[in-house]
Amino acid sequence: MAVFFSGFFLSFSLIMAIGAQNAFVLRQGLRREHVLLCVLICGVSDALLIALGVTSFGVLSAQMPWLGPIMRYGGASFLLVYGVMAFRSALTSTEALNVEGRARSDWRKVAATLLALTWLNPHVYLDTVILLGSIAAQYGEQRVVFGAGAIFASITFFFLLGFGARLLAPFFAWPKAWRILDALVGATMWAIAVSLILNG
Repeated sequence: MAVFFSGFFLSFSLIMAIGAQNAFVLRQGLRREHVLLCVLICGVSDALLIALGVTSFGVLSAQMPWLGPIMRYGGASFLLVYGVMAFRSALTSTEALNVEGRARSDWRKVAATLLALTWLNPHVYLDTVILLGSIAAQYGEQRVVFGAGAIFASITFFFLLGFGARLLAPFFAWPKAWRILDALVGATMWAIAVSLILNG
């Protein structure tokens, strides 16, 4: 269970960073439009990518032992930079979530937009295939358990984001809410990066 929860919490921390994909799901959730469709697209996409990372990265690491340390420190560097970007956004962002005054979206357009935001985003591959894959490889035969925890975290997060969004509407109408969230994300990214370096 410790390995499962390691995968769960790491994956959850990575996914919670507010990017284009999460903001889109959040907006759809606040508008209560095609929420289940959005949640399924994100959850299934992440499950496929995490499974790919957990299975393929382990094979590559066995054939190229030097790849694991490179990806570990590369992942830590990425997380440190990502944390800096989150902290910068926390200091400068003035965004408030505005979902009023828009016509109801067509489900096909929603699906196409979300698929593009998911599969054409390079950060998705860095997070799921490379970063989670490299960390899962360190667990050896238990990497599947780690991957299962990561997949469960992704599905849990998107269900909470999509269907719980209506509860957050008053909060995210306040511009400082995004800054607080970005600061928390930055701190989480830095904590994970330090953990990767120290455990290397």
